[in-house]
Amino acid sequence: MPRTFLTGGSSGFIAAHILDELLRAGHSVVTSVRSDEKGQTILNNHPSVPKEKLDFVIVKDIARSGAFDDVIKSEPPFETVIHASSPFHFNVTDTKKDLLDPAIIGTTSLLKAIKKSAPSVKRVVITSSFASISDSRKGTRPGYTYTEADWNPITEEEATQSAVAGYRASKTFSEKAAWEFVEKEKPNFTLSTMCPPIVLGPIVHYIQNLENLNTSNQRIADIMTGKAKNELPPTIIYVWVDVRDLALAHVRAAESAEAQNQRFFVTAGHFSNEEIADIIRDNFPELKDKVPAKGVKGGEYPKDGVYRYDNSRTKEVLGIEFRGLKESIVDAVKSLQAVAA
Repeated sequence: MPRTFLTGGSSGFIAAHILDELLRAGHSVVTSVRSDEKGQTILNNHPSVPKEKLDFVIVKDIARSGAFDDVIKSEPPFETVIHASSPFHFNVTDTKKDLLDPAIIGTTSLLKAIKKSAPSVKRVVITSSFASISDSRKGTRPGYTYTEADWNPITEEEATQSAVAGYRASKTFSEKAAWEFVEKEKPNFTLSTMCPPIVLGPIVHYIQNLENLNTSNQRIADIMTGKAKNELPPTIIYVWVDVRDLALAHVRAAESAEAQNQRFFVTAGHFSNEEIADIIRDNFPELKDKVPAKGVKGGEYPKDGVYRYDNSRTKEVLGIEFRGLKESIVDAVKSLQAVAA
């Protein structure tokens, strides 16, 4: 039974799905949480899973140097680490403290702890982002194809100009720091990074209301609850992935020798907010009074087109067969309705 350490397995939208996928794949999982209450919530939501297959440790602040030094020690020892704990929100007052430090220090302190105290770990998988690939300065780049070879050229000075820039920089700098660590320190483990764009799909993490929803799915909630009734917001990022496919990609990267020391641009393809509205309108007639009418302003693709994408590595190496947008949105709406009920 593979033994895996997972960060962010409590409140994280992506991490919660990774946790379930690890358990389905037969892994024994220890996940980090910020409090005993959040850890107990995870256990309570998996009542049939015994403690030897699912447990938690408390890491109150991943941005603290040495935060993982003790918790990474385990008996039996860990073989795999999946780092899915990194902030994705724009409610910040201090970009460095709220976004950059948790992402960069959280990543490097974990890698240092693994090298120092967990020599049994052979594979590390990190959740990065399309934000570390794309160059927002160049806009929608019609005709250009983004691949794993691309890197966001954002600078430290630009990172402090807005919360959005801070988020993009946090993902770029933290992923680069991880690759630099592996190159310079030459640890016992290999590294794989997952670079998803907008992540949609059903929620399984344990939120109490739609106010605590993850940033990516907020656009779905806004469309289905009437907040975008008169005008759809701009899509901004035009590529997406279902959270279940992304979770599976993490687990397969942890298990695949071919995935070692590779980046993966994990995307199902293009989408727009207009398409999301169309899917909700067509499949949830009970929401027709809240969903924007067909043809309402906003949410469309740019007239000149958008960048292309190359997801062949994810398909070929990890064997991911991506879900379609309709399935993802329908399942997401159903899960959000359950929370709102």
